[in-house]
Amino acid sequence: MIKATYYKYILDFKRPSGTSRGVMTTKETWFILLEHKANNGVGECGILRGLSIDDRPDFEDKLKWTCHNIHLGLEKLLDELIEFPSIQFGLETAFKSLESTDQFQLFPSDFTKGTDNIPINGLVWMGDDHFMRTQIKEKIEGGFNCIKLKIGAIDFQTELDILKSIRKEFSVSDIEIRVDANGAFSPKDALEKLKRLSKYQLHSIEQPIKPKQFEVMSQLCKETPLPIALDEELIGVFTEEKKQELLQTIQPQYIILKPSLVGGFTGSQQWIDMAKNLNIKWWITSALESNIGLNSIAQWTYTLKNTMPQGLGTGSLFTNNFPSPLHVKNGTLHNDLKQNWKFSI
Repeated sequence: MIKATYYKYILDFKRPSGTSRGVMTTKETWFILLEHKANNGVGECGILRGLSIDDRPDFEDKLKWTCHNIHLGLEKLLDELIEFPSIQFGLETAFKSLESTDQFQLFPSDFTKGTDNIPINGLVWMGDDHFMRTQIKEKIEGGFNCIKLKIGAIDFQTELDILKSIRKEFSVSDIEIRVDANGAFSPKDALEKLKRLSKYQLHSIEQPIKPKQFEVMSQLCKETPLPIALDEELIGVFTEEKKQELLQTIQPQYIILKPSLVGGFTGSQQWIDMAKNLNIKWWITSALESNIGLNSIAQWTYTLKNTMPQGLGTGSLFTNNFPSPLHVKNGTLHNDLKQNWKFSI
């Protein structure tokens, strides 16, 4: 019989990290541990306070219920946990980990063998002009050819000036630039801001306005000179019918999938299949998980064979992350087999 337990863990940022929703210094996460005979499994329930749909007062109660009812099996539990996508993700990973001969090798591939890598974008956090420029320089010197800038928290003209200075030095073929507004623009001025941003030949913008404004977002996606990617818009959309309706109504150029926020691998795959049918492109992003969650997302992502840079470069943000074989080099994520896992709570 499988035994299940859960633990809370607080990740500490190396330096405060800013988005348009505020500055983070810590990140709360939870782990599900499974035991069966001599085998152990671990999965991470990566909740983001203020963003995750399962940021609810009964979250820990649901984790406790999940562990008490682990005998129901994965399929039944996933159905019961439809409104708790981070727990779905943690469970999928934990069961996959339990079944593996190596609890950290979940999806065997050339990536897990250390013979191939995953292209990723370099993430540039919000801050003052100097801080953002310093980060951009670090990412470019670190070999990234795709960078993602968080925008929307400082003066818009300053952000445009930063983009202008990048483009003065680096062409589109040198550096791909993605920006993420995290819903910071108002519906009234969003299109004008997109037009001004488009002058700098950006790859895309994530979530220009807050979610749940379907008509406005649909119109923006029709008129935009800059490809729009939905991110927060996908959170809390549980049924196939609602997912299909959202994509058909808005018709975005891209969608971005965070397994912890949209129902794990199963929920993400559902979005991908629907997007493909509508010729909507997509990529995968982690959601500030520890290396446990990042590892499972990265291994699964590699199996999808999407050649676009993925958003998987967040493992080095924390002072107390778990040592792992995951390693960023020249803008790609590697699995360095010379390094061992060290996981303990």
